Amino acid sequence: MELFKKNPFGHNLFLKKWLIRVLAVLSHQRYKRFNKLEIEGSEIIRSLPDSNVLFVSNHQTYFADVVAMFHVFNASLSGRENSIKNLGYIWQPKLNMYYVAAAETMKKSLLTKILAYAGSVSVERTWRSEGKDVKRQVKMSDISNIGKALQDGWVITFPQGTTTPWKPLRKGTAHIIKKYKPVVVPVVIDGFRRSFDKKGLRVKKKGILQSMVIKEPLDIDYENESTESIIEKLEYAIEQHPSFLKVIPKEELLAYEEENKQRKWKAN
Repeated sequence: MELFKKNPFGHNLFLKKWLIRVLAVLSHQRYKRFNKLEIEGSEIIRSLPDSNVLFVSNHQTYFADVVAMFHVFNASLSGRENSIKNLGYIWQPKLNMYYVAAAETMKKSLLTKILAYAGSVSVERTWRSEGKDVKRQVKMSDISNIGKALQDGWVITFPQGTTTPWKPLRKGTAHIIKKYKPVVVPVVIDGFRRSFDKKGLRVKKKGILQSMVIKEPLDIDYENESTESIIEKLEYAIEQHPSFLKVIPKEELLAYEEENKQRKWKAN
């Protein structure tokens, strides 16, 4: 019976479906009324296989980015052309869609636990814990859980592991790509940092143009390409390679720096 069916992580799919529906209804106006989300590449979504697809994206907020992707991907699968108009697309959401998130973030509140049940593959960060820099080994169970999610469906990951722009990508993403050989789809987002707070839960500013560009899958030689080569390819694909800094307007760079200073001040 569908009522009792579970995914590989033991989550009840009937409950997950209703959580996604409710969260979609509550969040839809953030991308349609308060701000406008422009989408490009919905036809690529419809051409993808049902499983073993890895979406690799730059990161601007904790949750608004991935919630927008759930909207866009489901709308695209239901036939919408670069649009999330008419929320009816969420009635039958894609249930085998996951996103990689830090375990400590997903345990912080009831809301984050609900968001985790809706599709998180929680992993322990190896470089940061409770606001402090750390160095620890990658948990093999985390890698295998991402592999399990890929085997079941689609996985969204943010390989920079931070919402700060132009930071280096974590090599773990390249290792996952070489190990599980997924279809790798780059996604480039913009405008979320300006329209939402850092967590992506509160609308900070209205009237911002947000954008999401879904690009063609990358051509990767899983057997022979080095992790360094894959990382560089990903950096260019999600427009986070250091060379992009040369063409970013000086005013925008100063704005990012000022925003980072304010965040550090608030944290202290």
